[in-house]
Amino acid sequence: MTSSDIYLTVDIGGTFTDIVVLNTATQQIIVEKVLTTYPDPSVAVLDGIRALISRTGIDVNAIAYVVHGTTLITNTLIERKGAPTALLTTAGFRDAIEIGTEGRYDMYDLALVKPTPLVERRLRFDVPERITADGAVWQALDTDALRAICEKLKTEQVDAIAICFLHAFTNPDHEIQAFEIVRELLPDVAISVSHQVAPGMREYPRTSTTVANAYVQPITAQYMARVEDGLRSSGVNAPLNIMLSSGGTTTVETASAFPIRLVESGPSGGALAGVYWGAQVGHPDVLAFDMGGTTAKAVLTKNGELTITNQSEVAHVHRFKRGSGLPLMVPMIELIEIGAGGGSIAHLNSLGLPTVGPESAGSTPGPSAYGRGGTQPTVTDADLLIGYLNPDYFADGTIKLDVDAAKIAFQELADSLDLSVDRLAWGVHQLVNENMAAAARVHGAERGLEIRRYSMVATGGAGPVHACGVAEKLGLKHVIVPPLAGVGSAFGFMTAPISFDFTRSYVSQLDALDLDELNQILDDLEYEGRSIVESAGISADVIDVQLSIDMRYVGQGYEVRVPFPKQILSTSHIAQIQEAFEAEYKQFYGQLANGVPIEAVNWRVVISSPKPEIGTLALDTEEDLSDESYTSRPVIFDANSEPYNTPVFRRNALRVDWQTDGPLIIEEAASTTVVLPDWLVQVDASGCLILTRKDNKS
Repeated sequence: MTSSDIYLTVDIGGTFTDIVVLNTATQQIIVEKVLTTYPDPSVAVLDGIRALISRTGIDVNAIAYVVHGTTLITNTLIERKGAPTALLTTAGFRDAIEIGTEGRYDMYDLALVKPTPLVERRLRFDVPERITADGAVWQALDTDALRAICEKLKTEQVDAIAICFLHAFTNPDHEIQAFEIVRELLPDVAISVSHQVAPGMREYPRTSTTVANAYVQPITAQYMARVEDGLRSSGVNAPLNIMLSSGGTTTVETASAFPIRLVESGPSGGALAGVYWGAQVGHPDVLAFDMGGTTAKAVLTKNGELTITNQSEVAHVHRFKRGSGLPLMVPMIELIEIGAGGGSIAHLNSLGLPTVGPESAGSTPGPSAYGRGGTQPTVTDADLLIGYLNPDYFADGTIKLDVDAAKIAFQELADSLDLSVDRLAWGVHQLVNENMAAAARVHGAERGLEIRRYSMVATGGAGPVHACGVAEKLGLKHVIVPPLAGVGSAFGFMTAPISFDFTRSYVSQLDALDLDELNQILDDLEYEGRSIVESAGISADVIDVQLSIDMRYVGQGYEVRVPFPKQILSTSHIAQIQEAFEAEYKQFYGQLANGVPIEAVNWRVVISSPKPEIGTLALDTEEDLSDESYTSRPVIFDANSEPYNTPVFRRNALRVDWQTDGPLIIEEAASTTVVLPDWLVQVDASGCLILTRKDNKS
């Protein structure tokens, strides 16, 4: 590889860690895929990078840009393996984090379980102080009481403290004073303050977010240090950028201060890849479908743009049930977890019916077919048994799949259902497809979108295996399988700008806005954001500034996000803001509430660098397709039919404009594309596989 600027990206998944390198001079892509290591995923990251450098001989001094996305934050919250954490909050409110909203996510579940707070009650402390909703000091901070609490905390051996005072987003003075006292008395403890972590209204989500940030801060800082030190010891001196859940990247310093913003950093790469490849083939509205070894995620774009939400949940006690997780108030791409991954385990539920997940075999021990000690039936085992996967060419042949082990894993479950192993494996595959299609269908309906007009972009190791099946159930006409689909998230990181956003709650009806105060707030947010982006080496004159406003009709409980040009606001802009709100509101709800006053709630400023330029990739292809370029194997496409002897092609042997009818299978190093009967596949000029339903039914 010639010496040039080189981009290197790393994505840690639940099963595999993906590493992608792009030489910007030759446009050559190199991929390394290794099993994720537990309990320390940095081992796989560094071992994989060293293996790639050794195998390819790339010049480490030419590596100019490194982006890393990780599941560390999500896993820490799910597994409850964060730091011992204390909460300091306004007197009388220490139980608010446990009371929550008092809502029930399932009205009829008499045994309903709610998520346990990350801070146990004995480590939640009342601090005498009170600021009113308009920012006035009603009771001064009792510094003596706070110092006494800090002395007690010295004996509790906490590693992190969350400070969340009532209405701190309107006036942070008490939180600032408290931070200084805690830092003085407990200098080695990580501290999170709500006016920096989640400066918005709604006390329970704001407290939950601040606590979660504190809970993962120490482990994140240690992890980032290990990765940075490991890169330096490998000779990689390029700055390390961390992928955010909102689709941008930031510095290690900022990521360590606000680790909760990384909670969906990996899946955001899959969404970015979906947008990028959709644009390459002229399909701006896509359903980005990313299915890996542990979970499957989906994102719907709008005119080629990703929707950002500030309301999400993590660590659900009931999978897919909104309200059963810890609420977070951080910006992230609006995505849904729509199903299982390749390692998800098939079993019988409490009603004796077959189901898949949420338990996963992960990478350790992994699916039974991996031969690493797993004994339970998984989705990967099912896909192998019905012929979709090649046992000798999985993960570029680095993992030999054991068909007999997969059969043994399914045998007990098959016997209990009085089914053959093959019939059960086919049923598990179909069940997973139906679950994912149902979740995506509901998500589209909730957003008021006609999902059948979308094209699917399938990424992840298992995404192209299941894409056609899910698309058929959704009524989609096109599936796009991009080059490097198996490492789609890691590739998507390359398209991410350096970015950060800030939010401030400023609630007012449009006709009562104090524009002088509001403009000062927006200028302050822009200044904070520019400081972070410029610290990553971005020139001030190329930075982009965008504004969005969370708005609603007076009396409503939730808002819609309205984009509006960032500028000095004057009275002449009020009518334009109202028009923008009405357009977004009608798109979402279908009608307006004419005559009801409109109010703005949150003001968000996003500061970002230009997006990295990714030119035409130099894909690894052969000159032509010959008779020797494919083989065949028996594959099950229908439960009531015998296995069909199906053509199997290697993707790098397919030239541009090559096309044929399904059924067939196309294999590549990091993924496998299954083309079902009644589908046509063609190789696009971009290198994408374009799968089209021949009957064009919708």
